[in-house]
Amino acid sequence: MKEQSFKITAETGVHARPATLLVNKAGQYESEVEIAYNGKKVNLKSIMGVMSLGIPTGAEISVIADGSDEEEAIKGIEEVIKEHLGE
Repeated sequence: MKEQSFKITAETGVHARPATLLVNKAGQYESEVEIAYNGKKVNLKSIMGVMSLGIPTGAEISVIADGSDEEEAIKGIEEVIKEHLGE
């Protein structure tokens, strides 16, 4: 299992468009991929789950991947976050 933390710096937080990018990227991997925020953890392959977290600007999130391609999953999701959402 791999876990990495990120800070959301985008002015609008994680809204529909970047959430869709994250879900699409997570869906490319076989590993189970979850996103955690504010004590809640949801499947990162579920747009409704991600949107239900209501992640605002300044939020600290964690991405957790568990499976055969967990390393690649974390790296791929990190690229999407750094390009569209934060650091």
